[in-house]
Amino acid sequence: MATVTAKVKTKKRTKQFLEDSQGQRAWVVLPIEEYDELVEAAEQRVDIRRLEAGKKLKGKDISLEELKTKLIFKGKLAS
Repeated sequence: MATVTAKVKTKKRTKQFLEDSQGQRAWVVLPIEEYDELVEAAEQRVDIRRLEAGKKLKGKDISLEELKTKLIFKGKLAS
């Protein structure tokens, strides 16, 4: 069973750290707003990587499906 080990207060947020059975930090409980911000930031990074991959293909006309296939093959897009 996990137990709360610490609450850390910052200007806006409180994070709770949960321990595993060995007493090691294993999980973090975040306010939903912070979680949403982290998801949004991750999605933006994916979009930037896709844009950069598209720029490398500048001047080469390929279909969207071909681009997706190439990105999946290179591990830059989840299948």
